[in-house]
Amino acid sequence: MKLTYIFHSGFAVECDSCILIFDCWRDPAGVVPGLIAGDKPVYVFASHFHEDHFCRDIFAWRNMRPSDLIYILSKDILRHRRAEREEADVWLAKGGQWQDERIRVWALGSNDSGVSWIVEADGRRLFHAGDLNNWYARFLTEDYAGGTIISKEFGEIDPLKDEKQFLGELKDIRKVADAFDIVMFPVDGRVGNGYTRGARQFISQFQVGLFVPMHFVVSGFESAWRMKEFTDPLHIPFWSIAYEGETLQWNGAE
Repeated sequence: MKLTYIFHSGFAVECDSCILIFDCWRDPAGVVPGLIAGDKPVYVFASHFHEDHFCRDIFAWRNMRPSDLIYILSKDILRHRRAEREEADVWLAKGGQWQDERIRVWALGSNDSGVSWIVEADGRRLFHAGDLNNWYARFLTEDYAGGTIISKEFGEIDPLKDEKQFLGELKDIRKVADAFDIVMFPVDGRVGNGYTRGARQFISQFQVGLFVPMHFVVSGFESAWRMKEFTDPLHIPFWSIAYEGETLQWNGAE
C-alpha cells in the first residue's frame, strides 16, 4: 500500500485494486488530481461535518472523474445539511456497514462528531479515527476529583465522562476488529498535557501494524512525532510525517 499525507487528517491510501481518500478538506501539495486521474476506482470518505474534515469541494472531483468515484460519508454531514442525499453514494452512521467487490466498510463511533472508519481492502484492514480521541486528557490530572469543570476553550465539561465514552467506543471497535494493518489517529498538541493519552490508550488495546499520526496541523509535525516514544517500546512502526504530499510505501514489514 502507498500512503500519502494530504493535510491535517486527510490521507490517501493506494491499494492494488483501488484508492481510498479520507477526510480531505485542503490539498496544499495538489496530490488529489493525480490520484483521480489514474485508472483505479477511488473511494472518498468523510468522517463528519466539521470543516477540518469535510469540504464540499470534494464533490467537484466528479468533474475530473465521472465514473468509478464513490463517496462514502457520515450521516451527520447530511443531518447538518452540508450535503444533499444524492451527492453521496453511501451514507453511514455508527453501526452501519457497506461493501462491494473491492472493499468492505464499517462505520464505528466517535466521542465527538460523526464516525470512525474500518476499511478492508486487498486483505488489509485500516482504521481512520475521524475525531475519535481523548480530547480532554489535560484535565485528567492526579488532583482531579471528578465532576464538571469550566474551561475557557470548551466551557463546562466532564473530562472523566468523556474519557469513559472514548474508552466505550474502543470497546465497540474491538467487537469488529482487534488488529489493524494501518491506524490513522489524532495526536494533537492543542489538547495540552497528555495529548498522546488517547493514542496510547488505543495502541494498548489493539494490535497495530503501522501507526500514522493525524490532526496535528496547528501544533506542528514535530509535536506528532512525540508519539514515537510510545510506539517504539511496543515495536509498532511509526510514520514521522514531515510535509504535505509525503508518501510512504508500506508492505507490512518493519
